[in-house]
Amino acid sequence: MMLAGMGGALLAAKAPPPVVTKPPRLRPGDTVGLIEPAGFTDDAFDLALVMETVAAMGLKPKPARHLMERYGYLAGKDADRGADVNAMFADPDVRAVFAVRGGWGSARILPYLDFATIRAHPKLLVGFSDVTALHLAFAARAGFATIHGPNAASSWSQFSWDAFRAVAFDGATPSLVNPQVREDRLVPLGGRIRTFRGGQATGRLLGGNLTVLAALMGTPWLPDFSGAILFLEDVGEAPYRIDRMLTQLSLAGVLGKVAGVVFGQCARCNAADASYGGFTLSEVLQQHLAPLGVPAFQGAAIGHVANQFSLPLGVRAQIDADAGSIRLLEAAVG
Repeated sequence: MMLAGMGGALLAAKAPPPVVTKPPRLRPGDTVGLIEPAGFTDDAFDLALVMETVAAMGLKPKPARHLMERYGYLAGKDADRGADVNAMFADPDVRAVFAVRGGWGSARILPYLDFATIRAHPKLLVGFSDVTALHLAFAARAGFATIHGPNAASSWSQFSWDAFRAVAFDGATPSLVNPQVREDRLVPLGGRIRTFRGGQATGRLLGGNLTVLAALMGTPWLPDFSGAILFLEDVGEAPYRIDRMLTQLSLAGVLGKVAGVVFGQCARCNAADASYGGFTLSEVLQQHLAPLGVPAFQGAAIGHVANQFSLPLGVRAQIDADAGSIRLLEAAVG
C-alpha cells in the first residue's frame, strides 16, 4: 500500500498546484496550533516561554496532542507528529500552525500527512530550518502559501515581528532592500549584499534550508522549480559542504530551471577545514550561481539570524540582484 501511495505521489509532484487559494490572515485573538514536526522540547519552562511569546502576538496558542513527547532525538514517533499536523489543519478553531522548533525529522512525517484534509483547510504554516521539508511538500501538494519565518521558539526581534505581521496579519507585500538603499516604504536588510549576476527576475518564491532541500532530491515531495525565485539559507556548514549540495541541485536540474537565486545567511559557515580548505563561501556561490545566467545575490535577511524576514513560499515576487532587493508581488493571505 505504501509503495502504491508513494508512486501516486510521485506522479502528482510533477505538476505542482499553483497558489489558487489564500489562507486567512491572522487577527488578534485567533487560535494558532503549536506543533513539533522535528526536534523535541522536553523542558516545560521552555514551552511556557513559547506560549507567552505567542500570547504576546495577540494570539491564543493551542499545543498539539503530542507536544512535549520524545522519541530519541525526535518529538515523538513519526506517525504521531504527522497526526498532529493533520489534526491542526482539520481543527476549525485553529487559524494557523506554528512549528515550535526545527532540528531534524520533518521529512520523516511527510508520508503520514493527509493532503486532502490540508488542501481543504488552507491555513498558514509558519517556521524555518528543518520545517523546509513541510514548506516544500506543501508547495507541491497544498496549493496555498506557507511562511518561511521564525519558529515559535525563535527570539522574535522587533524586525522579525514587524516583517511577520506585515505578511501574516496585514496581507501586505513588503520588500527587502540593501541597507544602502533607504526608502521609508521598504524594510531594510541586515548585512552586506554581494551580487553574482545583476538584473531583475520574477517568479514564485520557493526554497528554504539548503541541507533539507538537497536531502529531498529524488523524492516525490518537491515542487517544480521551473521559473521560480529560489531562496536558500543554512547554518554550520563548511563551504565544501555548501559546494556539494549546490552541485547536487545542479546535477538534479534544479538550478538550471530557476529564474533567479537569493542566498540569504549561512551562519557559522566559514570555518576553515584543513582537509577541504581553499574556497570561501562567497567563492563557492560565485562558482555555482554566476554561470546560471540569471539574477543572483547573497546576503538577504533569511535564515538562522536574529533579524529575519518572513518569506511566503508559492507567491510571486521580483528580485533585483543589483540592489539586493526582494519585492512581493502578491499577498500570501486573503
